Amino acid sequence: MARKRFTRRDFIKTAGATALAAGLGPTLILPHRSYGAGAKKTLKILQWVHFVPAFDKWFNETYVKEWGQKNGTEVIVDNIGLPGLGARAAAEASAQKGHDLFLFEWPPPFYENQVVDMKDVYAECERKYGKPIDLAIRSTYNPKTKKYFGFSPSFTPDPINWRKDLWDEVGVVPDSWDKILDGGRKIKQKRNIPVGIGLAQELDTAMAMRTIMYSFGAHEQDANGNLTINSKNTVEAVKYVKALFQEAMTPEVFTWDPSSNNRAMLAGTISLALNAISITRTGEKDNPSFAEKIHLAKAAAGPARRIGLEHVMGVYVIWKFAENIPGAKKFLVDYVGNFRQAFVAGEFYDFPCFQRTVPDLAKLLSKDSKAQPPDKYNVLEDVLKWATNIGYPGYANAAIDEIYQKWIINVMFAKAAQGVLSPEDAVKEAETECKRIWQKWRERKLM
Repeated sequence: MARKRFTRRDFIKTAGATALAAGLGPTLILPHRSYGAGAKKTLKILQWVHFVPAFDKWFNETYVKEWGQKNGTEVIVDNIGLPGLGARAAAEASAQKGHDLFLFEWPPPFYENQVVDMKDVYAECERKYGKPIDLAIRSTYNPKTKKYFGFSPSFTPDPINWRKDLWDEVGVVPDSWDKILDGGRKIKQKRNIPVGIGLAQELDTAMAMRTIMYSFGAHEQDANGNLTINSKNTVEAVKYVKALFQEAMTPEVFTWDPSSNNRAMLAGTISLALNAISITRTGEKDNPSFAEKIHLAKAAAGPARRIGLEHVMGVYVIWKFAENIPGAKKFLVDYVGNFRQAFVAGEFYDFPCFQRTVPDLAKLLSKDSKAQPPDKYNVLEDVLKWATNIGYPGYANAAIDEIYQKWIINVMFAKAAQGVLSPEDAVKEAETECKRIWQKWRERKLM
């Protein structure tokens, strides 16, 4: 899908495949060599460049090598930057050639007709490891076609990262959106340090804006997949973000990329961000004394509920044109069985979709040797009580995927925040675009 940047003066409606200008990022290819005598099988995997480098080191240099040796398979892993995933997926689908396993970091129902059904993978994992969490099913299953278009072994929580020292100065705890506006305004007035929530065409903005929408009782669709974006609650959510920007933020958020809030928080130039724990993990490594100032909180309460998005949803697909479909399926089943290693190697970034695979998760979160205080990550223990999927309260369907890929929600909020459109007109414009998308996918009988 197109991902053209918009500026403060110009918002460009996006469509088509992800722009190559997004960049494919660095690529890491494991050495081409056989695992086991006479091995002839190959398994090609595409993954993103993980935000916690320790995970890639474990996965690429240890886990896949051991798995390949046990299964007589040469495993080749390509890692690309997050902005390039959409372009690479579109290229492989167009060419009908590419990787056996392709890891998206969001639900990709757009490609349902290009991928194999993962029903048997889920069934085997459930038999071995217990039932998956509902978040995984709602992110990979199409109730209309009864097909599992992807398989999710993990998701990443999206807590609030906040500077405790700054918020303590103004006597506010950022546990609700009203308090975030109040405290954010006071910190900006006192310290000239803004709230750091993106309003750009990128992943973190997409998740943050939906978090606010859902907490205000607004949604793109209802539980049955009917379009509901044009509502009083959506307008109120947009009005809130406009006020938050005008009173507690600064214009650079309109041109942010997915790592901008990480960099800004660690540079001390923002007071709060919605992000995964990659911020604190990087701080613990590079500047431990400063990282102590950054605390975590569960999703903020809104007028309707306390709710948040997953930060990223790891969803593997197996293309219909993949050359090693049986090997790809076996790899996923085995990977889930070893997920405790992944949880520890990724420093708690990726949470299991099959909870029994990390039976001591709460204990690990309660005392971490790198964190100050040691129980910093304990706030994530009940994440499943407040984290939900893109498309809530429905499933992540093809229309939801397309409006996510085209950044329609992001642009709706940004135009209102900048004053390009009124909140009401920004919502109406978004609805007009969504109606066309809904009609297209209903005609294709995928929703």
